Amino acid sequence: MAEPLGHTSELFHGLPSRILTLANGDRLQVLLHGAQVVSWVAGGRERLYLSPRSRFDGRSAIRGGVPVCFPQFNQRGSLPKHGFARNLAWESGTPPTVSGKGVRLTLNLRSGTTTQEFWPQAFEAGLALDLRPGSLQISLDVRNADETPLCFTGALHTYLAVDDMAGVELSGLGGSAEWDALTDRRAVAGDRLRFVGEFDRVYAAATRPLQLRDGNHGLTIAQSASWAETVVWNPGPDKGAALPDLPADGYARLLCVEAAQVSQAITLAPGARWQGWQRLSVA
Repeated sequence: MAEPLGHTSELFHGLPSRILTLANGDRLQVLLHGAQVVSWVAGGRERLYLSPRSRFDGRSAIRGGVPVCFPQFNQRGSLPKHGFARNLAWESGTPPTVSGKGVRLTLNLRSGTTTQEFWPQAFEAGLALDLRPGSLQISLDVRNADETPLCFTGALHTYLAVDDMAGVELSGLGGSAEWDALTDRRAVAGDRLRFVGEFDRVYAAATRPLQLRDGNHGLTIAQSASWAETVVWNPGPDKGAALPDLPADGYARLLCVEAAQVSQAITLAPGARWQGWQRLSVA
């Protein structure tokens, strides 16, 4: 039985981070900047992609890992792209808790002077990280601390590490409504997705977990029903080469599979709470 070894704090490219480690060698590293997971090692392999060209200045978005997009998805509103939560410092007020084989760490972001520069809403957000042998669950919790309704969109923008996009296959979305953001075409998804060139599609969330195959490696990807959609994205060689924070061959080493709320905002009454999670498991 793998028991949690504990947790440590250290700087990552000059930014404060927390590290959780299990006795079987599984390891998680998360930055306080954006509550962004930057590494998840499971089964002896790094499962997340982090661009070596990312900017770690404590202000900019970081390319890779699991950015928290809140309270806006992409540029669908007046806020900065993907909202402001990924660019702000979160709090780690309580130590991790051990439960059975796993360990949980929660980071928090509360509205205040900094967030009100972007958004007048009063809110509380928490990101819970549950690390278990071969598994990582990331849960976003939002509470409306205001006297007016709170409306938001967002995503857990997970960058999965792959050996080569040419050999990657994602299955489990068959029959879901599909919107191709590149061509504005709507269709019904096939069950097995392969990737050639730029790929940017939004799917109605499947009722069963997805399966990612990357050569001899695999992941099972599940999300809570509270996320209405799943976004699948890869910049492809041309757009990838144009991104200043991605190496020229970086596109071939990543696939984003995101638990998301894109088309219709979630609305919370005063005092109400919402939670949505994504779970990654070694297959």
